Amino acid sequence: MSPEQNYQESDDSTLVSQTLEGHTKAFDELVRRHSRKLHSMLLQMVHNDADAYDIAQEAFLKAFHSLRYFSGKSAFYTWLYSISANHARNFLRKRKRENSYSLDNDDKGNQLEKDDRLADSSVESDPIRQASNKDLKIKLASAIETLSPNHREVVTLFDIQGLSYQEISDLLGISTGTLRSRLHYAHRQLQSILSEEYN
Repeated sequence: MSPEQNYQESDDSTLVSQTLEGHTKAFDELVRRHSRKLHSMLLQMVHNDADAYDIAQEAFLKAFHSLRYFSGKSAFYTWLYSISANHARNFLRKRKRENSYSLDNDDKGNQLEKDDRLADSSVESDPIRQASNKDLKIKLASAIETLSPNHREVVTLFDIQGLSYQEISDLLGISTGTLRSRLHYAHRQLQSILSEEYN
């Protein structure tokens, strides 16, 4: 069976190898496989469908040209996300779209994020997994937009993309304690906003 006939059955690492061997259609399958998830993540970051699409295309192009540097130590999507997130952050910096209050710029906030005692360890504290109806999910999406970029990013990766603590820590270059603290703060903020909506 030729590579062209089994791209859809191949795992990501095989597709990467096939692409490096010159089978560009293997990379087309990687794009097809991950584009929707990647676009969804980027949309959470930049809040504009067209911008998210453009950034995703740039990320896929960068990934294609840099594929020989992919070591395979992480999942292909994790590596792709890292490229995409960097593009999104650069885009946000250029657009100067930091309208929401950033906890990271506050001394108290920095202390909160470094305090492992604030680690969010229970699913019960997760407002996203408690969202059970369409109206609440719409309000939740709006509430997420009020978070600072760093807090919005960890919520997107953990609650929406479903990445593990370790995967997110590796992607962002932060400790799992810091990650848990950011999630704790973000979830607390979301719960506060949603409580005001329904009271």
